[in-house]
Amino acid sequence: MATPARRSWDAVLRLLARDERVFAVLLAVVMVGGLATLGLAPLRARHGVDIYSLVMWFAAYKLGIFALVTVSPQATRGIFIGALGVDLLLVFALVYLTGGGDSPFVNLFYPAVAINAYYFGRWVGLLLTLVAGLLYWAAARLATPDAAWTAVAILMGQVGLPAYALGHVAERERRSRAEVERLNLELTGTLTRLQAAQEKLVEADRMATVGRLSLKIAHEVRNPISAIGLNAELLGDIVRERLGGEIEEAGNLVGAIREQVTALDALTEEYLAFARFPRAQFEEDSINDMVTAVSDFIRPLAARQEINVIVTTDPTVPPMEIDRTLLRQAVLNLIKNGVEALSKGGTLAVTTQRLDDTVEIAVSDTGPGIPAEVGRRLFEQFFTTKPQGTGLGLSISRQIVEEHGGQIRWTSTPGAGATFTVSIPVKRVAHG
Repeated sequence: MATPARRSWDAVLRLLARDERVFAVLLAVVMVGGLATLGLAPLRARHGVDIYSLVMWFAAYKLGIFALVTVSPQATRGIFIGALGVDLLLVFALVYLTGGGDSPFVNLFYPAVAINAYYFGRWVGLLLTLVAGLLYWAAARLATPDAAWTAVAILMGQVGLPAYALGHVAERERRSRAEVERLNLELTGTLTRLQAAQEKLVEADRMATVGRLSLKIAHEVRNPISAIGLNAELLGDIVRERLGGEIEEAGNLVGAIREQVTALDALTEEYLAFARFPRAQFEEDSINDMVTAVSDFIRPLAARQEINVIVTTDPTVPPMEIDRTLLRQAVLNLIKNGVEALSKGGTLAVTTQRLDDTVEIAVSDTGPGIPAEVGRRLFEQFFTTKPQGTGLGLSISRQIVEEHGGQIRWTSTPGAGATFTVSIPVKRVAHG
């Protein structure tokens, strides 16, 4: 438990925590102490000065400087400049009143210039040396005896050189402190980033574990899903061979089971495709042929939904190095999204076009368009607006397109549909 004396000492240390307050105290100690010490020197009767009262008033004045610095820290520099002026004028007055060139109070120029050189810097210290020399010379001219030029030069040399050295040391100390503070800030920032990276690494490791577990579950679920689907199909065949209202209702239930099994199977396949994304195998192939083939594949489904599929290919599109299987999957995902957006009726346009060194594949629909809040998350993994969607289709498409060195972008007009455009360079840039 801290004693009262210890608590008082801690309070003093907290009060002197700022450099400006420490400087104010040091300046007060040096100047007041110097004035009191010089008061021991005997003065001629005609130069009688009440040194005791002067020291008391000077100490009170320095205490006021300390209070101003404490209350108005933002005005510290201005306060010290004002105090410096008062100190120099006081020393000048004392020299003038106590014998001019023979006054012992000329020695007060030493601490005044030196301490202020420490605070304001070496060049200000040299300027103060010049001012002190001029004040000493002026005081000696106004009061007898006069001061020889050699005495002024000696004063300036003995004051200026230590003041310059002290100011130089102080500036180096400030630069070193600023560098330490800068390094400390950098270290703090680095530690903060390392901590954040560590947290992300832990989260990534946790997600990787969840991903491996999910992959295993998805893999294990495939066989039961296939078995359920096959048995549901066989049961449907048996039900269709029977007659009666109840049997018809049973057929509808079996059909519903098959639809859900099909959706679950598609979801599992899409997840496995994302988790086991294969490395692209590039071979020269025709993008036009691939786009035509995938459009023909989707056309029967579109026709059942009364969707008109229009395919327009650019004959200037050259054979390119692509992974036909992967790129077909990317385009198929975009076409499926277009079909689902149209739901019943409308037009789905699939086009290819060469633009300089790139080939573009565009899939456009005349559906309701994409809301802005949905558009911001379109390529986010597991984000979907479909009841039975996985939120992986567009993410997989973008991954495939980027594997081909290209990019995928989209535009949408509310009420007028959306367009997804795949851009792939004609000459593939090898990675790694």
